[in-house]
Amino acid sequence: MRIFSRISLIALGVGALLAPTMPAQAFCGFYVAKADTELFNDASKVVMVRDGDRTVVTMASDYRGEASEFAMVVPVPTVLAEGQIHVTENAIVDHLDAYTSPRLVELFDPDPCRRFDEFDDASGLFRAMPSPAPMESEARNRSLGVTVEAEYTVGEYNILILSAEESDGLQIWLTENGYQTPEAALPVLAEYIENGMKFFVAEVNLEEQARIGSTYLRPLQIAFESEEFMLPIRLGMVNSAGPQDMFVFALTRTGRVEAKNYETVEVPSVVDVPIFVREEFDGFYRSMFDRQYMAQDYDAVFVEYAWDMSWCDPCAADPLTGQELRELGVFWAENGRSSGGAQDVFVTRLHVRYDAENFPQDLMLRATNDRETFQGRYILRHPWDGAPQCQAAEAYLGSLPKRFASEAITLAGLTGWKVADILERMEENGQSMDVRLIGNDGRPWWQRIWR
Repeated sequence: MRIFSRISLIALGVGALLAPTMPAQAFCGFYVAKADTELFNDASKVVMVRDGDRTVVTMASDYRGEASEFAMVVPVPTVLAEGQIHVTENAIVDHLDAYTSPRLVELFDPDPCRRFDEFDDASGLFRAMPSPAPMESEARNRSLGVTVEAEYTVGEYNILILSAEESDGLQIWLTENGYQTPEAALPVLAEYIENGMKFFVAEVNLEEQARIGSTYLRPLQIAFESEEFMLPIRLGMVNSAGPQDMFVFALTRTGRVEAKNYETVEVPSVVDVPIFVREEFDGFYRSMFDRQYMAQDYDAVFVEYAWDMSWCDPCAADPLTGQELRELGVFWAENGRSSGGAQDVFVTRLHVRYDAENFPQDLMLRATNDRETFQGRYILRHPWDGAPQCQAAEAYLGSLPKRFASEAITLAGLTGWKVADILERMEENGQSMDVRLIGNDGRPWWQRIWR
């Protein structure tokens, strides 16, 4: 049986190509963890290149199961020619994911007795770590109001482009041709049909997949022109058991991409968190995002990264090469194979969590001229652990308990975790709130902070 697989997550829209936030600042340190898309179950990844009315959309499937059971339906604004459909590699999308992921950064406090002017550049203290079922007769298709506008084989996929006069006929056609469609999809299909949308249907050609030796589903890419810049995501809510996560990587020549019909907000960033978060960054980021999602009444679009790809501060991963960018549809990129070349590309990473109740509309987008940079960054500050040999060191050590307490309160506010549990974990990792001068063991308090 052929089914719609994750059609919500990769049911995309129009456009194509023919042929507490702080200001941006220098930021050094070690990147020690990243919040990539693997943190979220069944998260889909979509890359959108937008230039004027031209859009290239790359859809990375999160389907798990037999390839023979895979099918994808994507509403599109026009009949696509074979040359407007391509297959690309997961590695390129994964590279973009790694490049834009929110990050945990590790810093180390300097010796407070050492004069700052001994350093030529404070940043020198740190370094960056781096096959469809047989067709019914034309007469039957006409009776259902369905037209097969085009049919192609692209890579390991069989592609159909359908148009329909009404949703009942389209549903019957899909069912008779081996595709299972839920009743709840009918009103959504009807609205797309009323708006003149066509339907891009893809399934795996098993013989071709075996011939090329592919063991996974490669991303599909479509290109076309449209005044509308949007992602039609409502089909994916039809048979969803709950909210779904989608990551949109938007590439433009101008600046940030934001939602038109939902509020676009940045995730909290540039905040100090306790050292133990290094071992629990996955759980921290999921809890933090859950809390932000709830605080925004479940219907906001979150910016996790926005940056001009002509420079890094530092780069969380190697920049995409010109060749990789062109493979994603950035036709204006210089076609270099090596990393590190500056490119006239602005990338925005949007995190969308959606369901039918709280996110009922397709995602309407717009490209802006806003080139302000942003990255979700969470900072571990390791205390200096030397003995105080100057007044500045004594003052520094005396300030640590208050700093640790502030980190605990910040973490509780971001995640909803209990302060008592956070303090216990901090104690286990040497971040003590104890400010007594001498303990029972006779050691000075500044030594007891790192027991």
